[in-house]
Amino acid sequence: MTVAPPSAPTADASPTRRVRRLLPLLGPAVVAGTAYVDPGNFATNTLAGASHGALLLWVIVAANLMAVVVQYLTAKLGLATGRNLPELCRDHYPRPVSRLLWVQAEGVAIATDLAEVVGGAIALNLLFGVPLLPGGLAVGIVACALLAVQQRHPRRFELLVVALFAGILVCLLTTLGQTSPDPAVVAGGLVPGLAGVDSVVLATGILGATVMPHVIYLHSDLTRDASRRAGGTAAALRGQRWDLALGMGTAGVLNAVMLVVAATVFFRPGVTPPDDLEGVHAGLGVLAGPLAATAFAVALLLSGLVSSGVGTYAGQVIMAGFLRRRIPLWVRRAVTLGPALLLLGLGADPTLILLASQVVLSFGIPFALVPVLDLGRRRGLMGALVTRPAVTAFAGVLAAVVVGVNAYLVVAVFS
Repeated sequence: MTVAPPSAPTADASPTRRVRRLLPLLGPAVVAGTAYVDPGNFATNTLAGASHGALLLWVIVAANLMAVVVQYLTAKLGLATGRNLPELCRDHYPRPVSRLLWVQAEGVAIATDLAEVVGGAIALNLLFGVPLLPGGLAVGIVACALLAVQQRHPRRFELLVVALFAGILVCLLTTLGQTSPDPAVVAGGLVPGLAGVDSVVLATGILGATVMPHVIYLHSDLTRDASRRAGGTAAALRGQRWDLALGMGTAGVLNAVMLVVAATVFFRPGVTPPDDLEGVHAGLGVLAGPLAATAFAVALLLSGLVSSGVGTYAGQVIMAGFLRRRIPLWVRRAVTLGPALLLLGLGADPTLILLASQVVLSFGIPFALVPVLDLGRRRGLMGALVTRPAVTAFAGVLAAVVVGVNAYLVVAVFS
């Protein structure tokens, strides 16, 4: 009897097979990444580029690297425990501490919604002439619809967010394609430096707009069932690394594109830099062409819609985790949407609202980051995925830098 030779291994090593196994794991970091390109980023990055050129590009790069570390640690926390960060805080900290963390997390959710709703309202006004108040209400309704999809079909929600994120990417690259950035100027922006209190305020806003506290809570919830989807913890962890590289890497590129576009178009002799997003849009139309301006406004609209939905989802995770309570979707939406609509109705400067919200968010980063570091170093909780002491120390330095920057900001502004 003839024995057939053994067939060549089919390959789990085959690139096609690897991609197929990886696809179900992609999405959580992209969902998180949408919050890193919300309207607050549009405001801080474009105004920083318009007023200071490429000076603060290094802040975007540093903040994005910080965000990758933070999101990896929080994703690993959900993966190792099968629980999200608010639930873990409730179970492992004294009740007063847990309630304090919940209160500030709700404040972060409201500040986040300010940026997202106001940014979407500005975009609707720029594209279609819709007044700001009705525009903000429309953004809130779309966010409710997105969250309704998430509650019924979580995976469809992730894919929908990925599609909207891709739309933002296409629009911003279209805007970049209508300008001609100087590579030498861009490279110079990677050298750390600041220029007065105004640049410090913008740098702090960039930091707050890039490292988003509410997404630290959310990401741990998105990865809690990753082991089941991947068929094992090791495979899930590899999948999360690829997901982070794709989601957070793309978000970092988009933030840099916003600043570079504004620096190229507005930071030059004879051009008065705009001081709001309406001015940025108008200036792009005159100096770079109508296609650049329209693509910028569409990107801003997509950003407001998708990040508002993600922010509302984060608010649900925060309340359910800290308090073990869920409230109707429309009530949750009203709580965070109300302040934004009130400010728009009172005629507050929308771009100022965006910038202020990002500075507020930067103050919320340590309250989310410190529990991630503390819980992640506990071997009894994390098992084999416990955070190494060197990584904990490095992330602790990042938290200290954030606190220091915020303290300097307070002193500088009041003095």
